[in-house]
Amino acid sequence: MKKQEDYYQLEDFGMVKKFDIHIHINTSETHFIEQAVEDNFYFLDIVDDRPFGLPMEKQQEFALLHLNNFPQQMEFATTFPVSDWAEKDWVQNTIADLEQSFAKGASAVKIWKNIGMDLRDENGAFVMVDHPRIDSVLTYLTRKGEPLLGHNGEPRDCWLPLEEMTFSQGYYSEHPEYHMYLHPEYPSYEDQITARDNMLQKHPELNFMGAHLGSLEWSLDELSKRLDAYPLMRVDLTRMPNLKLHTLKNRQKTRNFFMTYQDQLIYGTDSAINPTDNPGELKQRIHEKWLDGWKFFATDAPINLKGFGELRGLKLPRQVIDKIYFENASKLLGFKTRE
Repeated sequence: MKKQEDYYQLEDFGMVKKFDIHIHINTSETHFIEQAVEDNFYFLDIVDDRPFGLPMEKQQEFALLHLNNFPQQMEFATTFPVSDWAEKDWVQNTIADLEQSFAKGASAVKIWKNIGMDLRDENGAFVMVDHPRIDSVLTYLTRKGEPLLGHNGEPRDCWLPLEEMTFSQGYYSEHPEYHMYLHPEYPSYEDQITARDNMLQKHPELNFMGAHLGSLEWSLDELSKRLDAYPLMRVDLTRMPNLKLHTLKNRQKTRNFFMTYQDQLIYGTDSAINPTDNPGELKQRIHEKWLDGWKFFATDAPINLKGFGELRGLKLPRQVIDKIYFENASKLLGFKTRE
C-alpha cells in the first residue's frame, strides 16, 4: 500500500530544495534571485550565442555579477561564438575562451540552434552540430568532464503547417521567417535530430543535456529511444504544455515514462528574466510558474490545459521528485549539495 509519506504535498513546495536548470538572466536586478531564495530554488543561468536581445558578452557579464554575489544560489553555463567560424584557428580560440570561462566559474557550455539553422560554411552549406570542427570542441569538453547543454533544432511544430501545430501557431504566424515549413531549403527537423544523434554517437562519454525535451517534445516514444541509446543524455522539462498534453492523453504512460527515466530528467522553465519596473509582478509570475510545475509533478490535483481539457497531476513518488528537482542537476553540473 502506498503511504502518504512516500509523496510530497502541495504545501511541501517551499520546504524542498529545488533546482531550475534553464534560466536566462538579462539584467543586473536581483528580484528573480530574491524570489528563488524565498521559494527554495537554485538555478542555472544560461548564456546563449543568440542574434537578438543581449549579446552573449553582456549575458555573461550579468552571470558573473550574480555568481559573485550569490555563489550558493546559482551556477552558470557559458557558450562560444561562431561569428569567427571562417577563421582557421577557430577551434583553438574557442577552447581558449572556454578555459577562461571555466576559470571564472562556468559549470557547463551551451550550444544553440544557430548551429544547424543559421551558420553556413564557405560553400554556403549549413553547419550542423556533428561537424568535425565542433567535434574538436566536444572532445575537449569530454576530456575536461564539462557538460554540454544542447538546444538543437526547434519543436517539430516549426516544420509543420500552422493548422497541424500543437502549441506554436501564434509564434510562427507572427514570425514566418522562423517557420521552417515555409523554408524547405533549410535543414529539416529530421536533419537536426539526426545530426544531434550523430554527435552523441561520436562522443559517447560526453555529459550532455538536451534542452526542451531534446526537441522531441511531441513523442515520449521517440524521446525514450534516445534516452535508452545514450545513457549519459539528460533532457530538461521545459516543454510543460507538451508534458501536460501527454498526460491528458495517457496519464499512466506519461507517469511510467517518468518512473523509467527518473535519472535522466531535470526540471527547468526557460524563464527569461528581463529588467522590470514591476518587481512584484515578476516575482509573482515566477512563483506561480514554479508552483504550477510542482502541482503537476508532485500531486494528482486537477489541472486545466487551455484548449485541450482537464488532466490530473502525475503525483510522482518523493524519490523521483527529489531526482528531477535537484539530484540530477547536481550530478550533471557537479555541484555539492546545498545546505
